[in-house]
Amino acid sequence: MVKLRVALLTLVVAISTNVQAQEWPSRAIRFIVPFPAGGSTDVGARLVGESLSRSLHQQIVVENKSGANGNIGIETAAKSPADGYTVLVTTDAVSSNPHVYKMNIDPLKELTPVIQLSRQPIVLAAHPSLGVASLAELIALAKQQPGLRYATGSGVGAQHMVVQWFASIAGIKLEQVPYRGGGPAINDLIAGHVKLGSLGSTPLIPHHKAGILRLLAQSTQARSPSLPDVPTYQEAGIKGLVLDQWVGAFVPAGTPPVIVARLGTEINKALAEAAIREGFLQSGQEPVGGSAEAFAQLVHGDFETYGRLVKELSIRSD
Repeated sequence: MVKLRVALLTLVVAISTNVQAQEWPSRAIRFIVPFPAGGSTDVGARLVGESLSRSLHQQIVVENKSGANGNIGIETAAKSPADGYTVLVTTDAVSSNPHVYKMNIDPLKELTPVIQLSRQPIVLAAHPSLGVASLAELIALAKQQPGLRYATGSGVGAQHMVVQWFASIAGIKLEQVPYRGGGPAINDLIAGHVKLGSLGSTPLIPHHKAGILRLLAQSTQARSPSLPDVPTYQEAGIKGLVLDQWVGAFVPAGTPPVIVARLGTEINKALAEAAIREGFLQSGQEPVGGSAEAFAQLVHGDFETYGRLVKELSIRSD
């Protein structure tokens, strides 16, 4: 009798979940972005959100919930109901943060990867008043003036790790100035309050094209299509330094698989739209898409990479 009751309960839950998934979405969907408006994550979320609002016939509400290097928004999303109405759009902070911050969740267990939206290089930019036009000139200056400060759009994350990786190979010392997002960081960089910036390409491209900032290097294996005139770190002599910054979508663990699959399908369709792809490219991001399985492999692979970098570079969160 007990086994029968358990079987019946399991059947009822399965039917209820299936009905819920078939009705999804029946109301607005919340996109949580754990960084301020204006950065690459926010741009990607809004581009995809606009398309999904049309294809799903429901409003996509983007909520910027920044703080603690993205942890506030990441944790908020993970603790939300697993019903398909909360989507986290974030960077590889989900893979790097657990190594350097005390988190109230385990993002690899409490979030389900849905799809990779984009990838972009992490770019090292210089204010013209610094007087350097290449990585070699920066290295020479940093050896004369140890401790040059550089802005990042977050705390201890990919943007910081790239610079420390570069500094370790080049034999120089650089000092981080963390901001709560790419927008605030770029404002101070343009104003010259800080002379260097290690940031995603999105907020840098228009200022590079206008000649306001000089871009010294990008972290990808090959040059980004959006920055064909900027050398990679490897091309500039920093061998082995390759690291993409990606943006992807997650849902709380336990979200019905049929909803996860539908969401992935709709986002793939959005990323195939010419206008959406152009929007990503104009912001310095390469649209990616693909399967949930491939994205999960990337998330877990980067988790291992960041763990190694944190250890080798003795990176800590103050």
